[in-house]
Amino acid sequence: MTATLSHTQAFEGLGPIRPTRARTGDYPSIGRAYSKVSEVVRESGLLRRAPWFYLSVGAAIAVALGGAITGFILLGDSWFQLLIAGALGIIFTQIAFLAHEAAHRQILALGPANDRLAVILAGSIGMSYSWWDSKHSRHHANPNRVGKDPDIDVDTISFVEEDAAKSRGFIRAITKYQGWLFFPLLTLEGLNLHKQSFAHLFSRGPVKGRWTELSIIAARFVLLFAPIFYFLPLGMAFAFLGVQFAVFGVYMGASFAPNHKGMPVFAHDAKFDFFTKQVRTSRNIRGGWWATTLMGGLNYQVEHHLFPSMARPHLAKTRAIVREYCEKLDVPYTETSLLRSYAIVIEYLNRVGLAARDPFECPITAEYRRA
Repeated sequence: MTATLSHTQAFEGLGPIRPTRARTGDYPSIGRAYSKVSEVVRESGLLRRAPWFYLSVGAAIAVALGGAITGFILLGDSWFQLLIAGALGIIFTQIAFLAHEAAHRQILALGPANDRLAVILAGSIGMSYSWWDSKHSRHHANPNRVGKDPDIDVDTISFVEEDAAKSRGFIRAITKYQGWLFFPLLTLEGLNLHKQSFAHLFSRGPVKGRWTELSIIAARFVLLFAPIFYFLPLGMAFAFLGVQFAVFGVYMGASFAPNHKGMPVFAHDAKFDFFTKQVRTSRNIRGGWWATTLMGGLNYQVEHHLFPSMARPHLAKTRAIVREYCEKLDVPYTETSLLRSYAIVIEYLNRVGLAARDPFECPITAEYRRA
Protein backbone atom coordinates (compact mmCIF):
# COMPACT_ATOMS: atom_id res chain seq x y z
CA MET A 1 0.00 0.00 0.00
CA THR A 2 1.69 3.18 -1.17
CA ALA A 3 0.67 6.80 -1.16
CA THR A 4 1.99 10.33 -1.32
CA LEU A 5 0.16 12.56 1.13
CA SER A 6 -0.03 16.21 1.99
CA HIS A 7 0.83 17.91 5.28
CA THR A 8 -2.79 17.61 6.38
CA GLN A 9 -2.16 14.22 8.01
CA ALA A 10 0.22 15.76 10.51
CA PHE A 11 -2.21 18.62 11.00
CA GLU A 12 -4.90 16.15 12.08
CA GLY A 13 -2.41 14.27 14.22
CA LEU A 14 -2.87 11.11 12.19
CA GLY A 15 0.80 10.45 11.52
CA PRO A 16 2.09 8.66 8.45
CA ILE A 17 0.01 6.08 6.63
CA ARG A 18 1.26 2.59 7.28
CA PRO A 19 0.00 -0.91 6.48
CA THR A 20 -2.47 -1.90 9.16
CA ARG A 21 -1.70 -5.02 11.13
CA ALA A 22 -3.95 -8.01 10.65
CA ARG A 23 -5.79 -9.08 13.76
CA THR A 24 -6.94 -12.45 14.94
CA GLY A 25 -10.24 -13.55 16.46
CA ASP A 26 -13.49 -11.87 15.43
CA TYR A 27 -11.79 -8.99 13.61
CA PRO A 28 -10.65 -9.50 10.01
CA SER A 29 -7.56 -8.19 8.28
CA ILE A 30 -7.86 -4.65 6.92
CA GLY A 31 -8.48 -5.96 3.42
CA ARG A 32 -11.64 -7.75 4.61
CA ALA A 33 -12.78 -5.08 7.07
CA TYR A 34 -15.51 -3.58 4.93
CA SER A 35 -17.16 -6.88 4.07
CA LYS A 36 -17.21 -7.85 7.75
CA VAL A 37 -18.57 -4.50 8.93
CA SER A 38 -21.21 -4.62 6.17
CA GLU A 39 -22.28 -8.06 7.33
CA VAL A 40 -22.71 -6.89 10.92
CA VAL A 41 -24.59 -3.75 9.84
CA ARG A 42 -26.90 -5.73 7.56
CA GLU A 43 -27.66 -8.34 10.23
CA SER A 44 -28.44 -5.52 12.67
CA GLY A 45 -31.15 -4.24 10.32
CA LEU A 46 -29.45 -0.90 9.83
CA LEU A 47 -29.81 -0.90 6.04
CA ARG A 48 -33.61 -0.90 6.11
CA ARG A 49 -35.58 2.11 4.89
CA ALA A 50 -37.12 4.65 7.31
CA PRO A 51 -40.22 5.92 5.46
CA TRP A 52 -41.96 7.38 8.50
CA PHE A 53 -38.90 9.39 9.45
CA TYR A 54 -38.62 10.98 6.01
CA LEU A 55 -42.36 11.55 5.87
CA SER A 56 -42.17 13.45 9.16
CA VAL A 57 -39.14 15.47 7.99
CA GLY A 58 -40.89 16.33 4.74
CA ALA A 59 -44.02 17.38 6.63
CA ALA A 60 -41.99 19.57 9.00
CA ILE A 61 -40.28 21.29 6.07
CA ALA A 62 -43.65 21.83 4.35
CA VAL A 63 -45.08 23.39 7.52
CA ALA A 64 -42.01 25.63 7.88
CA LEU A 65 -42.25 26.72 4.25
CA GLY A 66 -45.97 27.44 4.66
CA GLY A 67 -45.21 29.49 7.75
CA ALA A 68 -42.56 31.50 5.89
CA ILE A 69 -44.97 32.21 3.04
CA THR A 70 -47.67 33.26 5.50
CA GLY A 71 -45.22 35.50 7.33
CA PHE A 72 -44.16 37.09 4.03
CA ILE A 73 -47.79 37.93 3.18
CA LEU A 74 -48.62 39.30 6.63
CA LEU A 75 -45.49 41.44 7.00
CA GLY A 76 -45.89 43.23 3.68
CA ASP A 77 -43.64 46.26 3.13
CA SER A 78 -41.38 45.80 6.17
CA TRP A 79 -37.68 45.28 6.73
CA PHE A 80 -38.65 42.41 9.02
CA GLN A 81 -39.02 40.55 5.73
CA LEU A 82 -35.29 39.92 5.96
CA LEU A 83 -36.07 37.46 8.77
CA ILE A 84 -38.31 35.58 6.34
CA ALA A 85 -35.48 35.65 3.79
CA GLY A 86 -33.12 34.07 6.34
CA ALA A 87 -35.74 31.45 7.21
CA LEU A 88 -36.09 30.56 3.52
CA GLY A 89 -32.32 30.08 3.27
CA ILE A 90 -32.51 27.58 6.14
CA ILE A 91 -35.55 25.80 4.68
CA PHE A 92 -33.95 25.50 1.24
CA THR A 93 -30.85 23.94 2.83
CA GLN A 94 -32.99 21.40 4.66
CA ILE A 95 -34.58 20.54 1.30
CA ALA A 96 -31.06 20.16 -0.11
CA PHE A 97 -30.33 17.57 2.60
CA LEU A 98 -33.36 15.58 1.48
CA ALA A 99 -32.29 15.87 -2.16
CA HIS A 100 -28.86 14.54 -1.14
CA GLU A 101 -30.47 11.58 0.62
CA ALA A 102 -32.81 10.84 -2.27
CA ALA A 103 -29.84 10.93 -4.65
CA HIS A 104 -28.19 8.29 -2.46
CA ARG A 105 -31.43 6.26 -2.58
CA GLN A 106 -31.96 6.49 1.16
CA ILE A 107 -35.60 7.56 1.14
CA LEU A 108 -37.71 5.41 -1.22
CA ALA A 109 -37.51 1.68 -1.92
CA LEU A 110 -36.84 1.91 -5.67
CA GLY A 111 -33.87 3.61 -7.32
CA PRO A 112 -35.76 5.34 -10.15
CA ALA A 113 -38.29 6.75 -7.68
CA ASN A 114 -35.45 8.19 -5.58
CA ASP A 115 -33.92 9.71 -8.71
CA ARG A 116 -37.19 11.40 -9.66
CA LEU A 117 -37.62 12.71 -6.12
CA ALA A 118 -34.06 14.04 -6.15
CA VAL A 119 -34.67 15.85 -9.46
CA ILE A 120 -37.75 17.57 -8.01
CA LEU A 121 -36.16 18.46 -4.67
CA ALA A 122 -32.92 19.74 -6.23
CA GLY A 123 -34.82 21.72 -8.85
CA SER A 124 -37.01 23.28 -6.17
CA ILE A 125 -33.94 24.92 -4.65
CA GLY A 126 -32.47 25.93 -8.01
CA MET A 127 -29.92 23.16 -8.47
CA SER A 128 -29.38 20.66 -11.29
CA TYR A 129 -29.56 17.10 -10.02
CA SER A 130 -27.66 15.67 -13.01
CA TRP A 131 -24.77 18.11 -12.46
CA TRP A 132 -24.61 17.50 -8.73
CA ASP A 133 -25.01 13.71 -8.99
CA SER A 134 -22.08 13.33 -11.38
CA LYS A 135 -19.87 15.52 -9.21
CA HIS A 136 -20.89 13.89 -5.94
CA SER A 137 -20.52 10.34 -7.25
CA ARG A 138 -16.91 11.06 -8.22
CA HIS A 139 -16.32 12.50 -4.76
CA HIS A 140 -17.64 9.37 -3.04
CA ALA A 141 -15.51 7.11 -5.21
CA ASN A 142 -12.28 9.00 -4.45
CA PRO A 143 -12.63 11.35 -1.47
CA ASN A 144 -9.74 13.80 -1.10
CA ARG A 145 -7.78 12.22 -3.96
CA VAL A 146 -5.98 14.80 -6.09
CA GLY A 147 -7.22 14.87 -9.67
CA LYS A 148 -10.16 12.55 -8.94
CA ASP A 149 -12.23 14.25 -6.25
CA PRO A 150 -13.95 17.31 -7.77
CA ASP A 151 -14.58 18.69 -4.28
CA ILE A 152 -10.89 19.55 -3.93
CA ASP A 153 -10.47 20.91 -7.44
CA VAL A 154 -9.36 24.52 -7.41
CA ASP A 155 -12.13 27.10 -7.65
CA THR A 156 -11.91 30.35 -5.72
CA ILE A 157 -10.50 28.26 -2.86
CA SER A 158 -7.37 26.09 -3.24
CA PHE A 159 -7.27 22.84 -1.29
CA VAL A 160 -3.72 21.71 -2.15
CA GLU A 161 -0.47 23.69 -2.14
CA GLU A 162 0.20 23.12 -5.84
CA ASP A 163 -3.04 24.86 -6.81
CA ALA A 164 -2.43 27.68 -4.35
CA ALA A 165 1.03 28.32 -5.81
CA LYS A 166 -0.44 28.55 -9.33
CA SER A 167 -3.10 31.12 -8.41
CA ARG A 168 -2.85 34.51 -10.09
CA GLY A 169 -4.27 38.00 -9.87
CA PHE A 170 -7.29 38.65 -7.68
CA ILE A 171 -7.72 34.93 -6.88
CA ARG A 172 -4.14 34.87 -5.61
CA ALA A 173 -4.89 37.72 -3.22
CA ILE A 174 -7.83 35.71 -1.86
CA THR A 175 -5.84 32.48 -1.65
CA LYS A 176 -3.21 34.05 0.60
CA TYR A 177 -5.79 34.45 3.36
CA GLN A 178 -8.42 32.00 2.19
CA GLY A 179 -8.95 30.44 5.61
CA TRP A 180 -10.09 33.73 7.13
CA LEU A 181 -12.10 34.52 4.00
CA PHE A 182 -13.75 31.09 3.81
CA PHE A 183 -16.99 31.88 5.63
CA PRO A 184 -17.44 35.34 4.07
CA LEU A 185 -16.99 33.69 0.65
CA LEU A 186 -19.69 31.15 1.51
CA THR A 187 -22.25 33.96 1.29
CA LEU A 188 -21.74 33.65 -2.49
CA GLU A 189 -21.87 29.84 -2.57
CA GLY A 190 -25.62 29.78 -3.20
CA LEU A 191 -25.17 31.88 -6.32
CA ASN A 192 -22.27 29.68 -7.37
CA LEU A 193 -24.41 26.54 -7.09
CA HIS A 194 -27.10 28.13 -9.27
CA LYS A 195 -24.47 29.27 -11.79
CA GLN A 196 -22.85 25.83 -12.01
CA SER A 197 -26.26 24.22 -12.47
CA PHE A 198 -27.25 26.52 -15.33
CA ALA A 199 -23.82 26.15 -16.96
CA HIS A 200 -24.29 22.39 -16.91
CA LEU A 201 -27.85 22.44 -18.21
CA PHE A 202 -26.98 24.86 -21.03
CA SER A 203 -23.80 23.02 -22.02
CA ARG A 204 -23.49 21.51 -25.48
CA GLY A 205 -22.94 17.95 -24.31
CA PRO A 206 -25.71 15.44 -23.61
CA VAL A 207 -27.57 16.08 -20.35
CA LYS A 208 -30.05 13.55 -19.05
CA GLY A 209 -33.41 15.17 -18.29
CA ARG A 210 -32.16 18.59 -19.39
CA TRP A 211 -35.57 20.11 -20.16
CA THR A 212 -37.26 18.57 -17.14
CA GLU A 213 -34.67 20.09 -14.84
CA LEU A 214 -34.73 23.46 -16.62
CA SER A 215 -38.52 23.56 -16.35
CA ILE A 216 -38.49 22.82 -12.61
CA ILE A 217 -35.71 25.33 -11.90
CA ALA A 218 -37.34 28.03 -14.06
CA ALA A 219 -40.67 27.53 -12.27
CA ARG A 220 -38.85 27.75 -8.96
CA PHE A 221 -37.28 31.12 -9.72
CA VAL A 222 -40.54 32.51 -11.10
CA LEU A 223 -42.38 31.48 -7.92
CA LEU A 224 -39.61 32.99 -5.80
CA PHE A 225 -38.94 36.23 -7.66
CA ALA A 226 -42.45 37.21 -8.77
CA PRO A 227 -44.00 37.81 -5.31
CA ILE A 228 -40.80 39.36 -3.95
CA PHE A 229 -40.59 42.01 -6.66
CA TYR A 230 -44.36 42.48 -6.81
CA PHE A 231 -45.02 43.04 -3.09
CA LEU A 232 -41.75 44.64 -1.96
CA PRO A 233 -40.04 47.90 -2.93
CA LEU A 234 -37.14 47.34 -5.33
CA GLY A 235 -34.36 47.92 -2.79
CA MET A 236 -36.02 45.72 -0.19
CA ALA A 237 -36.60 43.00 -2.79
CA PHE A 238 -32.89 42.88 -3.67
CA ALA A 239 -31.99 42.90 0.04
CA PHE A 240 -34.42 40.01 0.59
CA LEU A 241 -32.77 37.95 -2.15
CA GLY A 242 -29.30 38.86 -0.91
CA VAL A 243 -30.06 37.59 2.59
CA GLN A 244 -31.73 34.44 1.26
CA PHE A 245 -28.80 33.58 -1.02
CA ALA A 246 -26.25 34.39 1.70
CA VAL A 247 -27.92 32.25 4.38
CA PHE A 248 -28.40 29.38 1.94
CA GLY A 249 -24.74 29.50 0.86
CA VAL A 250 -23.31 29.76 4.37
CA TYR A 251 -25.58 27.02 5.73
CA MET A 252 -24.75 24.68 2.84
CA GLY A 253 -21.01 25.32 3.05
CA ALA A 254 -20.92 25.14 6.84
CA SER A 255 -22.66 21.74 6.68
CA PHE A 256 -20.48 20.15 4.00
CA ALA A 257 -17.06 21.72 4.73
CA PRO A 258 -16.38 19.95 8.08
CA ASN A 259 -16.74 16.54 6.45
CA HIS A 260 -13.40 16.31 4.59
CA LYS A 261 -11.56 19.64 4.60
CA GLY A 262 -8.38 19.37 6.64
CA MET A 263 -8.37 15.58 6.44
CA PRO A 264 -5.61 13.62 4.61
CA VAL A 265 -5.27 14.41 0.90
CA PHE A 266 -4.12 11.44 -1.19
CA ALA A 267 -2.02 11.51 -4.32
CA HIS A 268 -3.65 10.64 -7.65
CA ASP A 269 -2.01 7.21 -7.75
CA ALA A 270 -2.46 6.30 -4.07
CA LYS A 271 -3.61 2.73 -3.36
CA PHE A 272 -5.90 2.03 -0.42
CA ASP A 273 -8.60 -0.45 0.43
CA PHE A 274 -12.15 0.92 0.46
CA PHE A 275 -12.56 0.88 4.25
CA THR A 276 -9.31 2.75 4.98
CA LYS A 277 -9.87 5.25 2.17
CA GLN A 278 -13.35 6.24 3.31
CA VAL A 279 -12.65 6.35 7.05
CA ARG A 280 -9.35 8.22 6.91
CA THR A 281 -10.65 11.02 4.71
CA SER A 282 -13.89 11.62 6.63
CA ARG A 283 -14.62 13.50 9.84
CA ASN A 284 -17.62 13.07 12.12
CA ILE A 285 -19.17 15.86 14.17
CA ARG A 286 -20.23 15.21 17.74
CA GLY A 287 -23.60 16.43 19.00
CA GLY A 288 -26.13 13.62 18.68
CA TRP A 289 -29.66 14.38 17.51
CA TRP A 290 -29.25 18.15 17.31
CA ALA A 291 -26.20 17.85 15.04
CA THR A 292 -28.04 15.29 12.93
CA THR A 293 -30.99 17.67 12.54
CA LEU A 294 -28.79 20.69 11.88
CA MET A 295 -26.59 18.93 9.32
CA GLY A 296 -29.06 16.53 7.75
CA GLY A 297 -27.08 13.47 8.86
CA LEU A 298 -23.80 14.77 7.40
CA ASN A 299 -22.39 14.78 10.94
CA TYR A 300 -21.97 11.00 10.53
CA GLN A 301 -19.75 11.40 7.50
CA VAL A 302 -17.65 8.29 8.11
CA GLU A 303 -20.71 6.05 8.20
CA HIS A 304 -22.30 7.87 5.27
CA HIS A 305 -19.25 7.22 3.11
CA LEU A 306 -19.14 3.56 4.09
CA PHE A 307 -22.89 3.09 3.58
CA PRO A 308 -24.13 5.85 1.22
CA SER A 309 -27.65 4.41 0.93
CA MET A 310 -28.18 4.15 4.70
CA ALA A 311 -31.17 6.11 6.02
CA ARG A 312 -30.37 8.97 8.38
CA PRO A 313 -31.92 7.45 11.57
CA HIS A 314 -29.57 4.42 11.44
CA LEU A 315 -26.27 6.29 11.21
CA ALA A 316 -25.84 6.76 14.97
CA LYS A 317 -26.07 3.03 15.75
CA THR A 318 -23.77 2.22 12.83
CA ARG A 319 -21.20 4.62 14.28
CA ALA A 320 -20.71 2.36 17.32
CA ILE A 321 -20.03 -0.64 15.08
CA VAL A 322 -17.61 1.20 12.80
CA ARG A 323 -15.70 2.76 15.71
CA GLU A 324 -15.19 -0.64 17.30
CA TYR A 325 -13.73 -2.07 14.11
CA CYS A 326 -11.50 0.98 13.61
CA GLU A 327 -10.08 0.61 17.11
CA LYS A 328 -9.35 -3.09 16.64
CA LEU A 329 -7.84 -2.61 13.18
CA ASP A 330 -5.82 0.48 14.12
CA VAL A 331 -7.56 2.71 11.56
CA PRO A 332 -7.82 6.35 12.79
CA TYR A 333 -11.44 7.42 13.32
CA THR A 334 -11.82 11.21 13.43
CA GLU A 335 -14.59 12.90 15.38
CA THR A 336 -14.70 16.39 16.83
CA SER A 337 -17.04 19.22 17.78
CA LEU A 338 -18.63 21.46 15.17
CA LEU A 339 -16.73 24.57 16.28
CA ARG A 340 -13.44 22.69 16.41
CA SER A 341 -14.04 21.39 12.89
CA TYR A 342 -14.45 24.96 11.65
CA ALA A 343 -11.20 25.95 13.33
CA ILE A 344 -9.45 23.01 11.64
CA VAL A 345 -10.85 23.99 8.23
CA ILE A 346 -9.79 27.63 8.62
CA GLU A 347 -6.27 26.73 9.77
CA TYR A 348 -5.88 24.12 7.03
CA LEU A 349 -6.93 26.54 4.28
CA ASN A 350 -4.60 29.21 5.63
CA ARG A 351 -1.72 26.72 5.61
CA VAL A 352 -2.46 25.77 2.02
CA GLY A 353 -2.71 29.47 1.18
CA LEU A 354 0.90 29.99 2.27
CA ALA A 355 1.94 28.61 -1.11
CA ALA A 356 0.31 31.62 -2.77
CA ARG A 357 2.47 33.99 -0.74
CA ASP A 358 5.69 32.42 -1.99
CA PRO A 359 5.12 29.99 -4.86
CA PHE A 360 8.78 28.94 -4.80
CA GLU A 361 8.96 27.96 -1.16
CA CYS A 362 5.92 26.96 0.84
CA PRO A 363 6.98 26.72 4.51
CA ILE A 364 5.01 23.52 5.04
CA THR A 365 6.47 21.90 1.93
CA ALA A 366 9.95 23.02 2.91
CA GLU A 367 9.54 21.50 6.36
CA TYR A 368 8.57 18.14 4.89
CA ARG A 369 11.42 18.26 2.40
CA ARG A 370 13.89 18.70 5.28
CA ALA A 371 12.22 15.84 7.17
